[in-house]
Amino acid sequence: MSDERIAILAHEKFPDRAKTALGVMRYGDQNVCAVLDRDRAGDRVRDHVPDIDDAPIVESFVDALAAADGEIDALYIGIAPIGGGFDESWRDDVEAAIEAGCDVVSGLHYFLNEDPELVSLADEHGVHLVDVREPDDDLTVATGASGDVDADVVLTVGTDCSVGKMTASLEIVAAARERGIDAAFVPTGQTGIMIAGWGNPIDRVVSDFTAGAVEDMLVAVGDDHDLLVVEGQGSIIHPAYSAVTCGIVHGSMADGLVLCHAAGREAIHGYESFDLRPVSEYVDLYEGLADPINETAVIAGALNTKNVESDKAAADAVASFAAEVGGPAADPVRDGADAIVDGIVDAGLGGE
Repeated sequence: MSDERIAILAHEKFPDRAKTALGVMRYGDQNVCAVLDRDRAGDRVRDHVPDIDDAPIVESFVDALAAADGEIDALYIGIAPIGGGFDESWRDDVEAAIEAGCDVVSGLHYFLNEDPELVSLADEHGVHLVDVREPDDDLTVATGASGDVDADVVLTVGTDCSVGKMTASLEIVAAARERGIDAAFVPTGQTGIMIAGWGNPIDRVVSDFTAGAVEDMLVAVGDDHDLLVVEGQGSIIHPAYSAVTCGIVHGSMADGLVLCHAAGREAIHGYESFDLRPVSEYVDLYEGLADPINETAVIAGALNTKNVESDKAAADAVASFAAEVGGPAADPVRDGADAIVDGIVDAGLGGE
């Protein structure tokens, strides 16, 4: 764990609608001192999420500072709402953090550094406003260079957004490393960037440059590792985010795909008038989309069973999903990702 002591803002959304908060808490190396959620104030993190480090849930940043004995280095905005806007009800907490000498780290589409009041206050108190969704300013179109990197490339793809592609990617990397495979995580979204400390926020990149932004990351690290696991975004049939998905699929030129799905989900998250398609259709869609650029296949599946109560029911759901995918599958949080890594190795990837 790093020395950075942080509080995470997740008002009215923790834990179910605060995936950025949960991602940082589960996989980041920061020391989380408190979570801000005015609806859950007085609870503990483990009252709601038993498998991550505990922390108090408080009503405000002032309360977080008190709980941490005045020692907080940064406030992280741990919510990623549809559209990525800034809720004005958060402003008091953000200003209180700045006035306490804390940096503020945000993954919103709303840039803190374009908010004159916050910029002025940050200058006054000598702190940094960090907008992790601000892309590099030298991005350009893809050239096909991803196909030339030494590492094998695996991409997580989804039946929908918010099905666990980032989680699956990180768990695959951890399980591969346990097997002695030199694996690395390639972040493409705000939470992954907060965890890894680098990356390109693909959903903020100009459309023509999305594939190139992925390519740039693979070229930067592709000769240093045997396996790169690229974090996917959205879904190829998502009514809002499909363009991002397509850019990542083509820019990564992946050697293998891991299909991610949430057990029991029947409609697109946040767009419930759109039904999900059968799993087998997603396999065909992703392979068909990728093949003209780089021949690939779905080699394993990751099923998110967090809403399935019993282990027996979850195991049955995973088995059914594996049959639909046509390869090994697992819930990488509940079961670990060994079965998924088996699929990667059986496909001849990872250098094993």
